Amino acid sequence: MERREFLELAGLGLCSGLVSSKCDPGSATRTPLPAVPQSQENPANAYGSGYFGKWISDPYGMPAYQYTCNQITDPKAVSAVDKAWRSATDHTHQVGNNRLVAAVSNYGYVQVRQDEGSPKFLNDYCPENDRYGAGIGFLADENTMLSTYYSGTAEAFDRIMGIGYLRKRVTGRPYEIDQVIFAPFGDDPVLISQVTITNQSNRALSPRWVEYWGCHNYQFSYRALMEMAFMGTATVAPRLRRDFSGRFVHQFRVAKDGAGLIETQTFPGRAPEEEAEWQRVQAALKADPTGFYGGPVPPLAPGASMEDIHPPSTFLVSLDAPADAFQTNATKFFKGGIQHPFGMSEDLDNDLSSSGPESAFFLERHLALKPGESRTMYFLYGYLPGGFSFDDLVAKYAADAPSLWSRSNSKWKGSSLLFRTNSEPWAERETAWSSYYLRSGLTYDSFFQEHILSQGQGYQYLAGLQGAVRDPLQHALPFIFTDPQVVREIIRYTLKEIQPDGSLPYGIVGNGVPMPCRYRPSDLELWLLWVASEYVLATRDQAFLDERVPAYPSRDSHPNDQTVRELLARAYTRITTDIGVGKHGLMRLFNGDWNDSIVVNRLAPAQVSEVSQHGESVLNAAMAGYVLDYYGRMLDFTGRPEPANAARATAEAQRQAVRKQWTGRWFRRAWLGEELGWAGEKQLWLEPQPWAIVGGSATQEQVHTLVATIDELNRRPSPTGALLQSQPDPTMKDEPGVGTNGGIFAAISGTLVWALALVNGSMAWDEWKKNSLARHAAVYPDMWFGIWSGPDAYNSVLSKNPGWTPPDFPVLNMHPHGWPLYSAAKLLGLEFHESGINFRPDLPLPEYEFSSPLLGFKRFPGGYSGWYSPAAAGLWNIEIIIPQAEITRFRQINVDGVTTAPRFTGRGIRFSGKSTPGIPLRWQVT
Repeated sequence: MERREFLELAGLGLCSGLVSSKCDPGSATRTPLPAVPQSQENPANAYGSGYFGKWISDPYGMPAYQYTCNQITDPKAVSAVDKAWRSATDHTHQVGNNRLVAAVSNYGYVQVRQDEGSPKFLNDYCPENDRYGAGIGFLADENTMLSTYYSGTAEAFDRIMGIGYLRKRVTGRPYEIDQVIFAPFGDDPVLISQVTITNQSNRALSPRWVEYWGCHNYQFSYRALMEMAFMGTATVAPRLRRDFSGRFVHQFRVAKDGAGLIETQTFPGRAPEEEAEWQRVQAALKADPTGFYGGPVPPLAPGASMEDIHPPSTFLVSLDAPADAFQTNATKFFKGGIQHPFGMSEDLDNDLSSSGPESAFFLERHLALKPGESRTMYFLYGYLPGGFSFDDLVAKYAADAPSLWSRSNSKWKGSSLLFRTNSEPWAERETAWSSYYLRSGLTYDSFFQEHILSQGQGYQYLAGLQGAVRDPLQHALPFIFTDPQVVREIIRYTLKEIQPDGSLPYGIVGNGVPMPCRYRPSDLELWLLWVASEYVLATRDQAFLDERVPAYPSRDSHPNDQTVRELLARAYTRITTDIGVGKHGLMRLFNGDWNDSIVVNRLAPAQVSEVSQHGESVLNAAMAGYVLDYYGRMLDFTGRPEPANAARATAEAQRQAVRKQWTGRWFRRAWLGEELGWAGEKQLWLEPQPWAIVGGSATQEQVHTLVATIDELNRRPSPTGALLQSQPDPTMKDEPGVGTNGGIFAAISGTLVWALALVNGSMAWDEWKKNSLARHAAVYPDMWFGIWSGPDAYNSVLSKNPGWTPPDFPVLNMHPHGWPLYSAAKLLGLEFHESGINFRPDLPLPEYEFSSPLLGFKRFPGGYSGWYSPAAAGLWNIEIIIPQAEITRFRQINVDGVTTAPRFTGRGIRFSGKSTPGIPLRWQVT
C-alpha cells in the first residue's frame, strides 16, 4: 500500500512541512559525551553514521548507535512528523523480542507495543496530560535531582541504541546513572530496567531512586480512524483513541513481599453518544460504499473486535530488593514538569487509589552509597497475556538478575544472519543490525494464535493495520535461514486469514477483523505460494504441509480442518480460476497488485471499475512465471507430480504472455482496459522487470537489453537505489519522485538485486550497497531516519527533496531490514531445488562469507566452502556455477571429510553429500 495516499484517504493527513525550530541555528551545540565503557572503536563504523551520532561496537561485540545530537538546540534534528506520533525532534529506535516491541525515544522514554487483543501502546506519551511513556528514572537527594529523561541540561547524557536495548548514561555531580532498558531474548512479555548508580564524590550519599512506567493504554484503533473521516477536521483519531482509553478504570495492588505493583483495567462500556456516532458512520458507508472504506463493516466474527476492552494486567516490580514506597498518581508526581517534578521533593505517598487517566507506576528505592561506590538495581516491567503467570515471570528473572543482560546479548548475537567481506566491513554490521531489527518486530496475535511480523511504520502505528498480507510473508523470508519456526507461524497466520470465499483480506485491524477498505489486489496468493515453497525446499520440512489449519473465523482445531498442503492448493486454484487471466493471457489486475496506486489512487471511480473487470498485470504474470514454477518444484519434491506439472504449465503460459509485452527496451506494466490502454509504454516501471528475469519470461537477448536499460534509466541516476519509474508519470497523484511516482522502494530493489545477481554480479553488489542504511546515511547524513532504521520508500532524485520520505512516521518499517538480508543470499546466486542447491557466485570480491544456521557459503583466495543443515536427513546435490576460466583452477573437493577430484559440468562443479538433523553437509572446493 502506498502510504501517503492511504493516510490521506483515511483522513489522518500529513504535516505539510517542517516544524519551525525556536532555537538559533548559530547556537546549535552537541552535548559532550564520555566514551562508552568497554566499547571498541572500529574504523568501519565511521561509514554510514550520519550526523546524529556514530556507530560503535558495544561491550558485547555487537553494533550499536551512539546518539550524540542535542535535539533540543540543534535545528538539524527537526523534521515534520505526525503529531499523533511524536514531536518534531523525537527520533525513534526499536527494542523488542518475540512477544513485544518497544518504541524508544532519543528523549529517553519507552512505549511498549502489545498486540494480544488488539495492537496498542501500554504506555501513552502525552505530556500535556502528564503521561511520559515509560522507562524513566529520577534520582534525588537534598541537593541534587537527575533524571533519565533527556532535557539537554545534564553534564553529560549518553544515549546508546543497541541490539535489544536502550542505554542512558547521565552524569550530574556527584552522581552517574547508567540505565539499560532491554528486551530479554525470547518470548516473554517483559522488559528489564537495569539501573546502576555511582557515587562520584568523596563522601557518603543517601539518594532516592524513583522508577516510572506509565500504564495508560493508547490503542491503534482503526475504528477511530473511520469515525474521524466522517466527523470533520475538528476531531482527530488520536483524540478519539485517548477518549476511548480514558474510559478504562485502573486498580492497583501491591505484589507479594512489597516487590512492586500489579495493575488491572476494566471497561465500563461506551457512552451512548459514542455508539450513536459509530452507527452514523455505518449509515454513511451504506449510503455510499464507493469510498475508501467500502461499505459498512459487516458483523464481526466471534471473538473479533475493533478494540481491546480487556487489556492485559501490567506490572512493575523491583527484582533485587523490595520497593521502599509506591505511588500511582502521575498528575500529582509530575506537578512542576518532568524536569523538576514535585514528586521528587518527598517520599512517595503509598497511595494506590488512582483509577483514572492519571494512573501510573512509581516505585521508590532508597540507597546508601559510600564514596566511589556503585549499586545496581533491577526492575521488571511486563504484561500478562494468556498463558503467563506473574509469579513465574518474577521468579524467573529474579533468580540471577545480574547476568540477565549478558545472557540476553549472547542469544541475540547467535541469532543473526551475517554477510561479511573485508572490502566493505560495514556490511557485517548492517546485516547483524537488520537481523535484530527484523526479529525484534515480532509480536503475538491472540486471535490467530500465531506470532506475526507487521510491516510497522505508519501502517501499524498510525493507521492501526497489520497488512498488507504480502508484507509479513516477505519479512519471513530471511527467517528461513535463521529460525524456521517464525516462517511456519507467519504462513499459518496467513492461511488462517483466508475468508469463506477463498480470498485473503488486504490486512487485519483490531483483533481478527478483516480491514475495511476498497483495496482488492490480485497478487496476495502468489506471495503465499512463494514463501511456502521456499520454506519447504530450503528446510526440507515436508511434515509442515500435513499440519491442519483452522478455517477463519474458527480458532479451534477440528478433524476436518484442511492441511497446509490443501490450503496452498486452494490458493493456487484462486490464482488460476478466481483471478484468472485477461484477453492478453496475463494474470488479472483487479484494482491493484503490489502497487495500489496503479489503479485505486490514480484513476476515477468509473475507470477503477473498468480496470477491475478487464485489467491485467504484467507484474503478477512475471511473478507467476517464477512462483508457480517454484511451487511445482516443491510439489515434485513432496511427491505430487501431477499438480506439479499443472503448475509448471501455468507458469510457462504466464512467461509466454509476459514475453509478448516487450517494448524493445523493457516490459510494459499493465493493461488497464480499452479506454486507458497500456501503462508502462512511455517509461520503465521497475516492478515487473526483475521478475521477468528471475522467472525466465525474458529471452537472453531481452535480458541483456533490459539490464542495460535499467542501469541507464533507473540505477545510475540514483545514488541510493533504483527509481521505481524511469521518469515521473503525470497521471499519478504523488509528486514526481515521491512514493510510487518514481520513488525508491526496498521491496522492489530487493528483487532487482536478485535479478542482477543472475546476470551481472558487480551490478548486483552495487545495487545491494546502494539500498543499505549505510549508503543512505552517507549520502543524506542530515536525515535521522535512514541511519538505524527507515521507511518502506524514500523520495528519489526526481523529487524536490531527494532522500526524504513522507515524514508522518519515517522508521520501524521492516522492508529496509528484511530485504537486504534475503537479497544477500541471492547475491550468491542461491536457488533451492528438488534435490539440493545451486550457487552462482559472481560477486567482484576476493573474499566474502554468508553465514546462517541453515546454510553457509564462503569464498576465499583458494576456493569456496560451505555447509547445509536442513531439518530432514538426505542426500543433496550441490552445483556451483562459475565461469569456465575459473573452473580449471580447482583440483580437489572435500565433502564431509572425504577428498576427491571435482566433477565438472558444462557450467561449473557438481557434488553430492549427506546431512542429518544437527549434522550439516560440509564441503570445500580448492
